[in-house]
Amino acid sequence: QAPLVESGGGSVQAGGSLRLSCVSSGDAMSGSMSGHCMGWFRQAPGKGREAVGNIDSFGDTYYVDSVKGRFAISKDVAKSTLYLEMNSLKPEDTAVYYCVADVKYCGLRDTRYNYWGQGTQVTVSS
Repeated sequence: QAPLVESGGGSVQAGGSLRLSCVSSGDAMSGSMSGHCMGWFRQAPGKGREAVGNIDSFGDTYYVDSVKGRFAISKDVAKSTLYLEMNSLKPEDTAVYYCVADVKYCGLRDTRYNYWGQGTQVTVSS
């Protein structure tokens, strides 16, 4: 069973919105998502993975400057689901978006996250 499964990607015009979801499996991770830092990364064509933001076990969120004020991360522990609400989308937001989780680490370095989803494509056209 995959620890994290994303959905909700798609194609949208610039200025539009999308909401990504990520369902977590406690059996495939170190327990419930409530004990993990959860986050989102993205990878655009020809570029490396970059952090989007994260939410810690207390519900505190952090966003990188490029998405601050446009994107929002939230979680529903009862549904074991992490969300990424994306508004005012720009063509430069086009990327594969990955859900991540880790029981100890909560930062911006992708190599420190133990659990990854398979990714979902987001395409923003101008």
